[in-house]
Amino acid sequence: MAPLFPIFYSFAAGIFLFLLSLGFVEGGRLLVIPQEGSHWLSMRAIVEKLSEKGHEIVVLAPEINLLLKESEHYTRKTYAVPYTQEVLDQSFSKFSNYRFHEVPFFYTALAEYWNNMYIINLFFYNCDSLLQNREIIRYLEESKFDALFTDPALPCGVILAEYLSIPSVYLFRGFPCSLEHAICKSPNPVSYVPRCYTSYTDHMTFPQRVVNLLVSSLETPLFKELYTKYQDIASKFLQRDVHLPTLYRNGSIWLLRYDFVFEYPRPMMPNMVFIGGVNCEEGKNLSQEFESIVNVSGEHGFVVFSLGSMVSEIPMKKAKQIAEAFGTIPQTVLWRYTGEAPPNLANNTKLIKWLPQNDLLAHPKARAFITHGGSHGIYEGICNGVPMVLMPLFGDQMDNAKRIESRGAGVTLNVLEMTSKDLSDALNAVINDKSYKENIMRLSALHLDRPVHPLDLAVYWVEFVMRHKGAQHLRPAAHDLNWIQYHSLDVIAFLLAVVLVTMFISLKCCLFCCRKCFCKKGRVSKSRKSKAE
Repeated sequence: MAPLFPIFYSFAAGIFLFLLSLGFVEGGRLLVIPQEGSHWLSMRAIVEKLSEKGHEIVVLAPEINLLLKESEHYTRKTYAVPYTQEVLDQSFSKFSNYRFHEVPFFYTALAEYWNNMYIINLFFYNCDSLLQNREIIRYLEESKFDALFTDPALPCGVILAEYLSIPSVYLFRGFPCSLEHAICKSPNPVSYVPRCYTSYTDHMTFPQRVVNLLVSSLETPLFKELYTKYQDIASKFLQRDVHLPTLYRNGSIWLLRYDFVFEYPRPMMPNMVFIGGVNCEEGKNLSQEFESIVNVSGEHGFVVFSLGSMVSEIPMKKAKQIAEAFGTIPQTVLWRYTGEAPPNLANNTKLIKWLPQNDLLAHPKARAFITHGGSHGIYEGICNGVPMVLMPLFGDQMDNAKRIESRGAGVTLNVLEMTSKDLSDALNAVINDKSYKENIMRLSALHLDRPVHPLDLAVYWVEFVMRHKGAQHLRPAAHDLNWIQYHSLDVIAFLLAVVLVTMFISLKCCLFCCRKCFCKKGRVSKSRKSKAE
């Protein structure tokens, strides 16, 4: 009987390792509070990967939405909102297309602000509707989730994590500006960290640093403008006074869609994990339709043109300018466009309602990528080593374009002021000037030289928080300090007081010694004078 035990043990160990290799592990329960629009695209990739690993995932979505559709990878729970699909579509269309209208700069800044606030108010109605939906809240209480996964740009998920007493993981990029650094108390020096909407690099002139400081001073008022209403409904929902930044600081991990190949180097905190390029995949084989278009392009190759998921048509005047520019280059142009075809469309330009952007960029015949400067498109351009012509429209796209241009991997154009010649010259530059291709290939090599793919890294940290019920060991003590203590103003005041007291005592001692010495000398002189008389 004894010899059978080692055999049985080896057999059992083999079965265990086999099951482990298949990923046969106990899955957890994850609650996902997503953000509408392109923000969902990266989160969806992570959610699908987690689902494949056996986790049970519930996605809370408003019943009126753009991209938050049903999937086999998760259970979608919807809640009612006080607007229609038509209102939502019109709002995002207006938000995306206003940049094509020529208006004074001051009005452009105001329009950027009001358009952002209009969309943010729609999202506020989402959150308010969700928190007042007792049926959904009861379901969440009974579901016993292990963690919550959310985009902290808007704090509904943050509030729910506090209510359900579960750890949270944040997936974030850029807006509101510097939110992650303000919440995590990471150093954020204005001397070399450019602020949002400045389009500065990390090497600023003195006037630029002045502007950077002024823009930085507006960040706190912006946070208050965005989040005061949420603080009110959070207090009502949690039935106690709430300080929203304190709720944010309970987040275990910040998954940041950054990579220093693209971003400028700066200080970070230990609970910040970089997953820039999480949306990048290996290029798949093209369908027969696209393969035939690519093959016809011949030795000149092709150009991919897309302004992202939110913009698929533009005013006819601008479309005609763009079409005219495309007619001047020998490359085939694949243009994602759903509007009316420009009458001057050249034979080398193909209008397509949807295109497999990453797969096309991965093709060896891809010569250039015309993009609005969204982070998803830029990382796909970097991953596949395709030089870019950037037409930023809104949000952080101007800053993104500046980062690519400053690294010599692309050319930026003002979509309002550019002419057909400007676009033609930009395309000829990035296609024919070898330096652009060399620079983007260098960025691509650096970005791809990593021990773990960003998607796998993101999945690991979500599972880490689920396994360990948070990541308290990564929470800095800075969260327990007030503003005076964090900047050591009390220590500086104490040391200054010590110096002043020491100087005062020293001065008093010197004066005392001087009086003693001079008084004694005076008495000795008087004594000698008396004797002489």
